[in-house]
Amino acid sequence: MTSTDLTQQDLFGPGGGDSGKRRFQPLAERVRPTTIDDLFGQAHLVGPDGPVRRYIEQGRIPSMIFWGPPGSGKTTLAEVCARSLNYRFEQLSATEAGVKDVRRVMETAEKTRRIENRQTLLFIDEIHRFNKAQQDTLLHAIEQGLIVLIGATTENPSFEVNRALLSRMQVYILHALGDEDVRRVLERAIRNDDVLVADGIEIADMEFLLQYAGGDARKALNALEAALSLLPSGTKPSILDRKLFEQALQHRAPEYDKGGEEHYDTVSAFIKSLRGSDPDAALIWMAKMIEGGEDPKFIARRMVIFASEDIGNADPYAITLALSVFHAVEVIGMPEARINLAQGATYLASSPKSNASYAALNEVQAAVKRAGPLTIPLYLRNAPTKFMKEIGYGEGYRYPHSFPGHFVQERYFPDQIEPQAFYRPDVEGREKFVKERLESLWKDRYES
Repeated sequence: MTSTDLTQQDLFGPGGGDSGKRRFQPLAERVRPTTIDDLFGQAHLVGPDGPVRRYIEQGRIPSMIFWGPPGSGKTTLAEVCARSLNYRFEQLSATEAGVKDVRRVMETAEKTRRIENRQTLLFIDEIHRFNKAQQDTLLHAIEQGLIVLIGATTENPSFEVNRALLSRMQVYILHALGDEDVRRVLERAIRNDDVLVADGIEIADMEFLLQYAGGDARKALNALEAALSLLPSGTKPSILDRKLFEQALQHRAPEYDKGGEEHYDTVSAFIKSLRGSDPDAALIWMAKMIEGGEDPKFIARRMVIFASEDIGNADPYAITLALSVFHAVEVIGMPEARINLAQGATYLASSPKSNASYAALNEVQAAVKRAGPLTIPLYLRNAPTKFMKEIGYGEGYRYPHSFPGHFVQERYFPDQIEPQAFYRPDVEGREKFVKERLESLWKDRYES
């Protein structure tokens, strides 16, 4: 259990009164932000209109659950909340604490409220690992306002936190940090940490470090510290290059330039493998992008485009699944999001293919450009006012639902373009049924 009331919060941890026995703090702890303005990422929560910032500005926060991947800032945000409101901060790890530990915190919180007139914020890391009995011990304290509880979890709280506790807390999702956020964390550490400033740190291969971190700020800081420890004593400036990082981390990134030709060639091979209905090859190219540090949202976006461009109505569900994968990547973050990406890639590669919608759009755009300004027939125009009705807007429009089969032969084309089949459905998958329906409705248009 830890508390922000500890006074030794510099380079050394608790028990730092005796200089001979002081415990050196890891870099990630030394540079942990202390105010909400120091936080990078999670703008949806701590930005100008973010709910957590609003709570702090109003001087009172509710009990909350922070759900997000490792290194996204859950512990840091909880500490910032406590520090900003001068709450006493108590921390438990659900993997180590039991009911007795929770009750001990409650007793301390009661004394703090009675003697100091001060609120206690209890932060429970990995709260999903608490069993029902342990979670139930928190209910009364929350209801009575004895504590403000913030629980951190990497698992979906809907499944892992019991309903009684969940109903008393606000759930907020934290996203994996973007590369730019992690870069800013590292640059601030180099500027502000006493040890790093003294060593004159220079990162010669930032892209490698960002790729290795995968949106986890703590992982990036730990990697920087590990590489620094391998440099000979007294080396200044301390230049951390790829070779040193690979030695310290025992990790090699494949050759992959996210901004160069290799990037475009790899994503091209990925898309062409999807189009060619080869899920195995698609996974190979996707794995290369992931291992090379490609933004997983970039991969997911390309799959959303592919679902409409190359599958279309042959499998109308493909776009839904692709969008679900994109949302999952945003919520889960790496490395777990690679599982969502793999599901999306294998589904899209295995789906029936049709580019009929995409091809139709290209043809229509060309036809519209050739036709020039398009005139909308009066019977297709909107008539919201009496005057518009008097001059013929909407007059003669035949409402399809008033006819058998909810269909009536009508001309919907502008005068400048003759009715013709731009959209020519394929016979693959569900689009086969679309083709049959359109051919039965517009016989002249689809005559072979």
